[in-house]
Amino acid sequence: MEWRDEGIILGTRRHGETSAILEVMTRTHGRHLGLVRGGRSRKLQPVLQAGNRVDLIWRARLDEHLGTFQAEALEMNAARLMDSAVAVYGLQLLAAHLRLLPERDAHAGLYGTLLVMLEHLDDPAAAGELVARFELMVLEELGFGLDLGECAATGQRTDLVYVSPKSGRAVSRMAGEPWRDRMLALPAFLERGAGCRADAPALEDAFRLSFYFLNRHVYEPRGIEPPDARAGFLLALRRHFAAGQALEGGTAA
Repeated sequence: MEWRDEGIILGTRRHGETSAILEVMTRTHGRHLGLVRGGRSRKLQPVLQAGNRVDLIWRARLDEHLGTFQAEALEMNAARLMDSAVAVYGLQLLAAHLRLLPERDAHAGLYGTLLVMLEHLDDPAAAGELVARFELMVLEELGFGLDLGECAATGQRTDLVYVSPKSGRAVSRMAGEPWRDRMLALPAFLERGAGCRADAPALEDAFRLSFYFLNRHVYEPRGIEPPDARAGFLLALRRHFAAGQALEGGTAA
């Protein structure tokens, strides 16, 4: 068995004295693991870092075997991302979300989104928006996608400001007002074609929304805890926005 594909490195772990088990998200073969012989060498260690995009050749006697990888660098993103706490935790969080999906199942849409995200993870404002959307995409890939296109009660496609915690569908301001205390907030930047950026409160609402449904449909049913990287990512985002506010306050003074 042999195939060639490109992939984004999610992580590695030691194997024996000189080798490594490489975990990648590939374009057409999904999340995949393989053994890299000599993966702990000085030559390969810089290549096999999380966030790098690599060209891969996988070989195995049988399809169900772990197999071996040959990896060559296409984009060395790791060094740039390591300078940002938001990017480090963000990359760890993305990997944790991808591990919720069955191994070796192709998810071309998630892979394409991951490529875009690697370009912006070290920009905290953009990273927050992208990761929030990515969490909703993972829910959809798992079969628990939210319907945010129109109001569940009226069919209205504008002024959608709530999400029903029961149905996962959007609700307009007027229709949801009597039950606003029971609703989840729908930040405007998540609406299709909204064309607006997210501020700190909007991001808090977005991650509260995605966590509610991840916890309900994934973490609790599987008996697993949310990844620690999620808390680290949100804390890094909050510190970024707090620092920005302090800077603006000092400038104004």
